[in-house]
Amino acid sequence: MFNKEDQKPVYVINGFLDAGKSSFFAYTLGQPYFQTEGTTLLILCEEGEVEFTESLLKKSKTEVEVIDSLDDFTSANLMALEVKHRPERILIEWNGMWDFKAFTLPRKWRLEQQITCINAATFSVYFTNMRSLIAEQLRNSELIMFNRCDGMDEKVLANYKRNVKAINQQGMLVFENADGEIDMTMEEDLPYDINQNPIPLEGINYGIWYIDAMEHPDRYAGKEVTFTGMVAMPPDFPGDYFVPGRMAMTCCAQDMQFLGYACKKDKVSDGIREKDWVKMTAKVMIEPFAPYGRDGVVLHPLTLEKTEEPKDAIINFGA
Repeated sequence: MFNKEDQKPVYVINGFLDAGKSSFFAYTLGQPYFQTEGTTLLILCEEGEVEFTESLLKKSKTEVEVIDSLDDFTSANLMALEVKHRPERILIEWNGMWDFKAFTLPRKWRLEQQITCINAATFSVYFTNMRSLIAEQLRNSELIMFNRCDGMDEKVLANYKRNVKAINQQGMLVFENADGEIDMTMEEDLPYDINQNPIPLEGINYGIWYIDAMEHPDRYAGKEVTFTGMVAMPPDFPGDYFVPGRMAMTCCAQDMQFLGYACKKDKVSDGIREKDWVKMTAKVMIEPFAPYGRDGVVLHPLTLEKTEEPKDAIINFGA
């Protein structure tokens, strides 16, 4: 085993051709905060429209290598490049047409940050036709940037946001046009009335609420919601809590996850068991909960009754 300090930090950026990957790396290399005493190794798995100028490479002490075949992206070849250049860090511009499941690094390297660039103008086409590739690009990205959003309807961008958040709930999501970052937090983009009491959350609306509540918990603090969900009882949760929620599919049947918030047991929830289906109304509170490691959404049930599994038991964000 290698200690973290002995491993070379790797920054990878992925996305399809013309997504702005090269532009992002070129900008980053030119920034004073990204300068280093030693050599930076830049590995290009595809050559984009933006070229890295000799002056930029010299100034940033960057050496460029091209790996244009997935068969050549092996630990042995990567280590050979390390021996050749002795870099302090490695940047990798990943080919968006390569399945990110095939991304592996030598044991002496560590993935420091993963970034995904998306051309907003072409996202719909790729998401419709290459959803599994996009899902792998997004799944563990810490930063997801939609660029070229100029002239796009904010409702369309809000839908893109929901598509991405269904795959990666924790990543930072940024939308940019020529004037800079776009604020995508408008309540009117939500498909339900946030002022309704209780807020009805059936089908896809439950999934949208789950994601929005994660990003904007204060928006729902003290409000009541009603939905149909399946009971889960995570083993790491205190015994007086359960999780009502729904399974959600983002790209394929093999890529599903359970979406649900902790719910405090009360007399109305007596007798429920794992995998029971329930129809419930609950009050949303923002409070400390140890398994979260922070303040978060905790539901307090007001009414709860067992019910049948709905026909649309699985929420399909890609529909």
